[in-house]
Amino acid sequence: MNDNEVLKERFKSAVSSATKAISENFNLEVKFGSNLPSKKDSLNLPDVINLRKLQDFVNLRAFADSEALKIRYNDNKIYLENEPKGSLAKALYSVAEKIRYEKIGSDKLKGVRNNIVQCYESKFKNKKIDEIKTESDVSVTEAFELYLRSHFFNIKQNDTTKKILSYWKDSFDKNVKKKFNDLDKSIENQSKYSQIMTELINSLDFEDSESNEKDEKKEDKADNSASNESKENEDNSPDYDENQENSAESNVIDSNPETLNDNKNLDENDAREVAGSPSSFERNKKNLLKDKYKIFTSEYDEINEAKELENESEILRLRKNLDQQLTNLQNVVAKLANKLQRQLLAKQNRSWEFDLEEGMLDASKLSRVIINPFNSLSYKIEKENEFKDTVVTLLIDNSGSMRGRPISVAAICADILSRTLERCSVKVEVLGFTTKNWKGGKSREKWNTSNKPKNPGRLNDLRHIIYKSADTPWRQSKKNLGLMLKEGLLKENIDGEALIWAYKRILKRKEQRKILMVISDGAPVDDSTLSVNSGDYLEKHLKKTVKWIEENSNIEIIAVGIGHDVTRYYKKAIKIVDVQELGDVMINQLTELFSDKPRKTIH
Repeated sequence: MNDNEVLKERFKSAVSSATKAISENFNLEVKFGSNLPSKKDSLNLPDVINLRKLQDFVNLRAFADSEALKIRYNDNKIYLENEPKGSLAKALYSVAEKIRYEKIGSDKLKGVRNNIVQCYESKFKNKKIDEIKTESDVSVTEAFELYLRSHFFNIKQNDTTKKILSYWKDSFDKNVKKKFNDLDKSIENQSKYSQIMTELINSLDFEDSESNEKDEKKEDKADNSASNESKENEDNSPDYDENQENSAESNVIDSNPETLNDNKNLDENDAREVAGSPSSFERNKKNLLKDKYKIFTSEYDEINEAKELENESEILRLRKNLDQQLTNLQNVVAKLANKLQRQLLAKQNRSWEFDLEEGMLDASKLSRVIINPFNSLSYKIEKENEFKDTVVTLLIDNSGSMRGRPISVAAICADILSRTLERCSVKVEVLGFTTKNWKGGKSREKWNTSNKPKNPGRLNDLRHIIYKSADTPWRQSKKNLGLMLKEGLLKENIDGEALIWAYKRILKRKEQRKILMVISDGAPVDDSTLSVNSGDYLEKHLKKTVKWIEENSNIEIIAVGIGHDVTRYYKKAIKIVDVQELGDVMINQLTELFSDKPRKTIH
């Protein structure tokens, strides 16, 4: 064992001991590495093999300290009792609770405080201020965390953090600042703190709960009176909100999984549900139509080739940046990629049957034929290759929360996987999804000028990006992958529609086997959409879309959640706690999938 390995083993031992002491759980099993099973009284930390710089070690220590404090000071039952409704509200609530238990530990232990503060401040050192031009370039979750940490931890402000806060400071000062005294007093009382925080988040008015309650009452009333409605009204029930001005009907249809297959508009469960009397059928049919995912307008959406979004010199600069980062991870990921390559090539190796009566003449038996032209058993035929033509689509979340290390590692893995699979005659498509703006963009402006109709549906301008098409060789598109590192590109994530877009692209492919791998760091979140629809609007659409694809197509979906459990959306999914594990997990999951027998095609 060399000196470097000895140092890392000592570091692991020190972190493990400190974690047990901080959590006050000395039976805690602390493990380092990816793909490790989670169980009671165990904590999985990132592997130290990829730690290169001093800051990497500090970040791991901060992560371990935070997890230990969570074990010691967070009561999950209290957390769930006070959790607000809606994806955005839940995200803010989660940030606030994390800060609470980190604050308690930091007040008691100076070393813990230093680790957490250094880790957080390092996030903004390389953040470019020129990428933040308007309020739409700032995530409310990021600004909220910065505002709270500035109070509880006295985070040092730089020009970038000041600019981030400038767009939200007035709102936070008005609603949050007045609660600081109460929050300070209740920092060690999770129940009281959580209640105050939930009230505070609701006061920020990011979610239109009042309109949601009205809509629910309207739906209840409609259900109760459905049997008395005239047939004329039932026949004329719309399949999308009549207030959706300038929205083509296709926008609704194309964004609902039921319409992905022309022969199946309702699944079997829906069919059973609507069975019964004519009035029951019409009532349930009306509710199904009412529940359809809606889009206020799609006229500002974009599907871009990566090269269209930036000039040539900037794309080359970003690619150079990616290449520099590749040097640190290349050895680790390349070893895993070689493992996958060996797996694939082993399946593709040609095999022959010899000593046959007919077929192709076997050159090794040529002398036998020369001696006796009628000699039998001098022919061979190639065995049928069981390895099917395959295409893999990597669909990568390009949201603001992926900034920094997550998006860098995702880009590196996409680059290495593209090269590896291409060598094995497996075509790869790399796609990204985000929005053009943080706060709704032109879609929101149009909604405002249309007198703000209720429940408008998705309310932001989508941006879907093609970094590499399946038919484009890696050498021709490799420079485009660097564009993922452009911070100003990363905004919100509307996963359901992105999944449908990727599904439709791969569905057209002629390959026999189709694999779709989704890389995401959590639930779909778009401030603009969630502020005027139900809090789980985007989540429900994602679940519905994934379920339909998994049950009604031969496309195999794998999902990797970075720091978040995505098994609630996808049947085949895995969670990683640190982005360093991404390359390992992506390649191992693909290797495992190629080891399995492909599913039968569903017609």
